[in-house]
Amino acid sequence: MCFSPEASFAGAIIISGIGVITIKKIHKPSQILFGSIPLFFGFQQFAEGVVWLTLPLTNYLIIQKISVYIFLITAQVIWPVLIPLSVLLMEKSIRKKKILKVLLLVGMALSIYYAICLCFFTVSPRIEGFHIKYYNGFPDSLAMIATVIYLIATIPSLFVSSVKRTHLLGILMTFSCIVTVIFFRQYLTSVWCFFAAAISGVIYWILNDLQRDFLLTRFRLIRIRTGITDIK
Repeated sequence: MCFSPEASFAGAIIISGIGVITIKKIHKPSQILFGSIPLFFGFQQFAEGVVWLTLPLTNYLIIQKISVYIFLITAQVIWPVLIPLSVLLMEKSIRKKKILKVLLLVGMALSIYYAICLCFFTVSPRIEGFHIKYYNGFPDSLAMIATVIYLIATIPSLFVSSVKRTHLLGILMTFSCIVTVIFFRQYLTSVWCFFAAAISGVIYWILNDLQRDFLLTRFRLIRIRTGITDIK
């Protein structure tokens, strides 16, 4: 998280707690990946908390590097694929599945790009004020293009989805991205991940509604079948 190690660890605990109760709302295998998103965020925020603690300590350089790469791999390699894929798995509309598959391919291409960059370029995190900035040697000429592709791969899939209230998650992520770009542009990776993690509780709301609708439908079917049996 972008403000302090205490905020990172507190956020990790809270978000992970939300993740645990969200997992309990899963009632179909297709929802597992989507329901696991808060847990991924919690793990990511914990990793950045470790980065905060180890940056001033030269004796923990290995732990610091591991934590940095866990955070960046999650932010830059996993998210561009996980978000469109998790939505795709829940989608029932054939037409929308085709669109989500295109967004997934875009995310996969970006993930490969970032994975190559993380393998061949040095990353140096620094504490600047109340934020962590991740300096890297990634090609400057591709930085803006990669950011735009990142947004295309992640946010639109939430609006394409026909799953109830995923558009609300998309609206909140879009708003948080705009705020981050305007006020925290130099710390985009860290700060936007914080905002995205903070609103991941909406995922619990979405799955809770899906579970409720599923149980109501199941209850109605049982009543119908029971009524038919009674008539016989």
